[in-house]
Amino acid sequence: MLSKTIHEGPGWRWGFDPNAETFPFLLGSENWALELTQDEFADFHRLSRELAQTVTAIADELMEEEKICCELSSELVWLEIEGYAHAYELRFILCQGRKAEGGWPAAIVPALLNSLQSFDPGET
Repeated sequence: MLSKTIHEGPGWRWGFDPNAETFPFLLGSENWALELTQDEFADFHRLSRELAQTVTAIADELMEEEKICCELSSELVWLEIEGYAHAYELRFILCQGRKAEGGWPAAIVPALLNSLQSFDPGET
């Protein structure tokens, strides 16, 4: 049986409550938090992983001072990274329903993404 979990670090947090009917997931920072549906979180999880993989794949082709901006979207979520291959901000917008947005500065993104990648949304 899955139990309620919260993962957090300096400037970020995310969580899962298997007993929540509509919004079982949480994303947040120190200043805001937002509950997500299972499908919204699955898309956020997948797209954030794909963006991180894209940056890793092109990092050797970029000069150290060269900025990048990449975005991916689904029907439910839009994500964007902006910055440098070694340090980029992550922003998202929910595209349906309550239409919310949030993001994290570059210093926080690596720890957040590492934590997210340890979770398999297909296990819920």
